[in-house]
Amino acid sequence: MRPSGAWALFRNAEILFVADWLKILDDEIKSGNTMRRQVPKMLSDPEITLDQVKALFAALEQQAQFVEKLKAALESMGHDFPIVDKARALEGRYIDLAATAAEKLKEMRG
Repeated sequence: MRPSGAWALFRNAEILFVADWLKILDDEIKSGNTMRRQVPKMLSDPEITLDQVKALFAALEQQAQFVEKLKAALESMGHDFPIVDKARALEGRYIDLAATAAEKLKEMRG
């Protein structure tokens, strides 16, 4: 028996909401993979300025905070460990990239 009426609408919206979070996670993983390749290249560019490194660091920190919130949302919705672990790994990736940018800032400031 298929749900009907308001229950069907609620259930479909709930499924869509969960699918949206999973789509966001998938998109963020793709972005994280790209950043993992691009950030070291950017930081090794001898022409990079202090302001550019500061902006990169701030963007990476902001991304890490967003992924932390995404992970918390997935956990609160009771997602399986593999999904939450993907979010946790992504959060760690952004934290590591931000730390790399912070080291470059420290190096540039002397």
